[in-house]
This record gives sequence, C-alpha cells and structure tokens, in this order.
Amino acid sequence: MAITSGRTFWCLCSSILLVVATPLFAAETKLFESVQVTPSGEYTHGIEGPAADLDGDLFVVNFGKPGTIGRLPAGAAASEAFTELPEGSVGNAIRFDRNGTMFIADYKKHNIFAIPKGGTEPAVWFHSDEMNQPNDITIAHDGTIYASDPNWKGREGHIWRIAKAADGVVQGQIMSAPRSMGTTNGIDLSPDGKTLYVGESSNGQVWSYIIRDSELTDAKLVKTFQPDTIDGLRTDVAGRLYVARILKGTIALMKPSGVVEREITLKAKEPTNLAFGGSNGKTVFVTQRQGGFIETFRTDQQGREYCLQRGRC
Repeated sequence: MAITSGRTFWCLCSSILLVVATPLFAAETKLFESVQVTPSGEYTHGIEGPAADLDGDLFVVNFGKPGTIGRLPAGAAASEAFTELPEGSVGNAIRFDRNGTMFIADYKKHNIFAIPKGGTEPAVWFHSDEMNQPNDITIAHDGTIYASDPNWKGREGHIWRIAKAADGVVQGQIMSAPRSMGTTNGIDLSPDGKTLYVGESSNGQVWSYIIRDSELTDAKLVKTFQPDTIDGLRTDVAGRLYVARILKGTIALMKPSGVVEREITLKAKEPTNLAFGGSNGKTVFVTQRQGGFIETFRTDQQGREYCLQRGRC
C-alpha cells in the first residue's frame, strides 16, 4: 500500500490538458528507460496492485473510483473497466496463480477475492477479522498465498500464510517470525520459492526469511533505505529485487545481497507497485500515484511471476 505523505497531490481537471500517453511500442527502444503508457488521471490516488495475465493484459486496482479493477489490454495505451468488488471492498494487490486465477487483496474488508480465468465476478476465497488489511500478496508454486498485513498506526505488522488444507478448506494463519516486524508492505518470493522478501515501509528496510511451513526463519536484513520511501517489490528469475521507491520516483534494482545495481528513474515521483508482463516477461509496469497513470520500462530478465504462470519456474 502506498505511503501517505503531507505533500499536495495533483488535481487532474477536465479543463487541463493532460499528458499524452506514450504508445507501448515506444518503450521497446532502450533497457531501463521508462515511458508513460496510460493517460494521467485514469486511476485514483489508490492506484496499486498491477499484475499481468497469460494473455498479456495488465490489471490494476481503483480505475476511476475506489473498489474497481481496470484492465490495460496488451499493447494498448488506455485502460478499460474490468470489474467491481462488492460494496465497501477496496483492492490493493492483484496476483495470478498458475491456473490463471486472479487473487485480489481487499484491505478494507479483510478479504482475499478470487476470480477464475475467463471470469469477472469476484468471490471471497479467504476472510479473517483478525487481519489489519491485507496489503500485498504473492503466490508460491503450490498456490500458497503469503500476505503482508501492516498496522500503520502501530508501525508494525506481520505475514499471513493462506492455503487450502487437505480437505479443501482455505485456512490462514499468522506466520511466526524471529523478530518483530515494522509495517509490512511489499512482498515477493525468490525464484526457488524458499525465500520470502518483505519490505517494511516504516523503517525503509527489506528483509529476507527462509520459509519452513508456517514459520519464517533466518531473518536477514537485505537493505535499509530511508524510512517511508519503499512500497511494492517484485523479483525476477535471476533472483534480483525491484523495489518501488515512493517519494523518490525510482525503482531500485538490487541483488539478493542488497547491492543496488541501478536506480531506474521514472516519469513521476510516487510509484506504488510494479509487475512484469509484455511479450517476453521483461516489461515492467509501474503504477504511479502522482498522476494516476501506468508507466513502463524494459529489463533484461523475466519476472518470477511471469515464469511461474507459464509453468517454467
């Protein structure tokens, strides 16, 4: 979830000439050079949760108003309405599993929704009143969902493990951890699925954990950024991390050791999250809170989730 700051945000009025979106093919020129894809103002201040399906369509929450999901068709330069969540629910993250099922984290009503491939109607897959949110989610090879669950006021949080039991009932539980976490936010897995990376927005830290069933072990501090300057994160098939540097306007590309290879400069200053897609899984889509649009750049490795969806990881 994006961090709220005291800054003044853009007012996008119909009488103001908006920035013209750059066609996606223009992004196919140089690596790590970002371009704006969709028009400014398509999405609300809550733009988040990008995820691409097997057809290459990108899905993003809060299209036009809270509680909606927009779709950016492959190769298009403008989004369209896809679906709405039940009244009172607001999505914050989207992920796809290997079967093409879309999962949506509803931070308002403490749900994980599921939409089967080819469908548009969300159904509750998991709910818990014990959750603060959930915020961001990631999906393992076996379909297990890991969800970040921050307490923003308390500047703390934890991780949930959500999976089907042997009887088919979906069960969720808070994972035990060897340390007290800050406000858990961005989350993703290593390519082998054994390591979970978690960003803590309150302290600007990224941590790694080894997964052992419902336990997080071997906590390791990967990188410390400035407090309140990190949001969503993703991994690629090489194991590198892409971290949205909200308020700085970059994506930090770093090795699992924490060494930053490069800072990719974006078109606006408030990236909330990112996802891999495109024709070969090497196109990164970034949701921008400042301006309410999507921008994109090419990278040199496929995203882990792109590879997972195709049964190659």
